[in-house]
Amino acid sequence: MPNCSECGKEIDEQATKCPDCAAETREITAKVNTAELLKQWEERAEQARGVKIVSVLGAKTDLGRARENNEDKFEFFQPEDPDVLARKGAFYSVADGMGGHAAGQIAGEIALKTTVKAYYADQSPMVEESLRAAIQQANGLIYETARAILERSGMGTTVTALVVRGREAFIAQVGDSRLYRVRDGKIRQLTEDHSWVGEQVRLGGMTREQAEMSPFRNVITRCLGTSASVDVDIYAEELRPGDVFLLCSDGLSGEVGEDDMRRAMMDGSPSEAAQALVDLALERGGRDNITVLILAVRDIITDEPKPKKKGLGSLFGRG
Repeated sequence: MPNCSECGKEIDEQATKCPDCAAETREITAKVNTAELLKQWEERAEQARGVKIVSVLGAKTDLGRARENNEDKFEFFQPEDPDVLARKGAFYSVADGMGGHAAGQIAGEIALKTTVKAYYADQSPMVEESLRAAIQQANGLIYETARAILERSGMGTTVTALVVRGREAFIAQVGDSRLYRVRDGKIRQLTEDHSWVGEQVRLGGMTREQAEMSPFRNVITRCLGTSASVDVDIYAEELRPGDVFLLCSDGLSGEVGEDDMRRAMMDGSPSEAAQALVDLALERGGRDNITVLILAVRDIITDEPKPKKKGLGSLFGRG
């Protein structure tokens, strides 16, 4: 039976009020649901404890042929501690900053550093909410920085992030950077673009081919830093051996098609593929900064879970 959130008395699940203090049951139900949800996430973290991901990483960023500054950024964090891996997994991300006078570069830097630090400082196993909160914290810091410093006014950045934990992959998306996955020889874009043309495609007002040729293809409808709050799209996917993930800025996706991406990801190692894709984007114009991060899942091994250690907070300054 649930307990009243006000006085702690057990009450009937069908009751509308606590018989002792008359608290509304919606408060009680919310508390029960939250506790149940946390329990489920704890179980998922425990399942991840005995799973070892064998993976290979490659990443490359390039100024391109038309920009004076590289406002793209990639970041990753691969903890070795089994407790951290079980609760938080490994983190990979790209960002594409904007704002001029190097403001976009600063926005991307703030976004990824803040997100990584906030995500791992939160000891909750609820990956989706933890990832969303970390990105929202980064958004707030960029927004306040832009308000405080005149030269940084209007700066912002996209963020596309991937967390791999056990047999699950979690994806966070704000903006028009992208995450693709190659599985069984087929490529699929797992994120949705927060752009004007992307919305037109989803509404049926424009084909993908028309969107790629549109003069408005670089107009984004959501990013970090331009408002006090931001909505973060979160996706969850099953992880399988052989999966290859590609995170990239639009400097790649705007120049290189999916068939070429798939071919590069299947033909070479992640490092070779990242270099090949950047070179191809440069050959086709290199009109923007180009960033590619590729993670190849070679195998997923199930071992006996290792004993838990002390909390995770010491990783980022919390005891």
